[in-house]
Amino acid sequence: MQIATTRDVLRNAVTALRQQGGGRIALVPTMGALHEGHLTLVRRARAAADHVVVSIFVNPRQFGPNEDLDAYPRQLATDAALLEAEGVALLWAPTVEEMYPQGFLTNISVAGVSEGLCGAARPGHFDGVATVVCKLFNQVRPDMAFFGEKDFQQLAVIRTMARDLDLAQPQVNNIIGVPTVREADGLAMSSRNRYLSPAQREQAAALPRAMQAAIAAIEGGAPVAKALAELEADIIAAGFASVDYAVLADSASLAPLEALGDGPARLLVAARIGGTRLIDNMAVG
Repeated sequence: MQIATTRDVLRNAVTALRQQGGGRIALVPTMGALHEGHLTLVRRARAAADHVVVSIFVNPRQFGPNEDLDAYPRQLATDAALLEAEGVALLWAPTVEEMYPQGFLTNISVAGVSEGLCGAARPGHFDGVATVVCKLFNQVRPDMAFFGEKDFQQLAVIRTMARDLDLAQPQVNNIIGVPTVREADGLAMSSRNRYLSPAQREQAAALPRAMQAAIAAIEGGAPVAKALAELEADIIAAGFASVDYAVLADSASLAPLEALGDGPARLLVAARIGGTRLIDNMAVG
């Protein structure tokens, strides 16, 4: 596996991959601290493309002033070994200065899908996501890109950005969402789970259980508002400090729903336990 840390090396490496074995490239963008969820994306990418490029970049533009940028886990050597074992062809691991050179002034903002949910709680977060992913698409020019559905709003923002900026053709023909990978007790895998104490980690498993109970109630005909109120109460009773949001939304637009309709819906939740903010989502209907 080749490791590129500058754009020139990346460009040459991608050109070489294009000339080998069919040349179809899949991109898996990450911020590192890899776990089984990330590796599932890599395996899906390997099955669909000739070569897999993984990026590891802790993007400062998507962290707010009081968020965990400095504390975010960084383990490049360990991550590189995991990726090499999975058959990744190229690791793109730029520095902040390489990704955002001196004088960088551009910001990409996606209206609509970025404005509620985590967008309301984390102003500017999805601008940072859209900007860095647009840069990654232009740097690697993949044929397809893989993202986890665990960050469902992020996936919606990226798909909208790629469509609106004509990145979907010819550069990224497929932006593929991969179902959330979960621990044995149902908790969605996340790099931030390592922030939890043993007691908090045990309590955190109540989040997916409460979501499943709310979904069963909604699908069984219970009023959405009542089911969501009970969901929030169950999460707080389990030991969470607060619930940022618990919303039933249209899967495409992420517009809140007061009742199930004909189209696909999603239950999306963000809640805080100790100093850690966990997010999760599940299909409804």
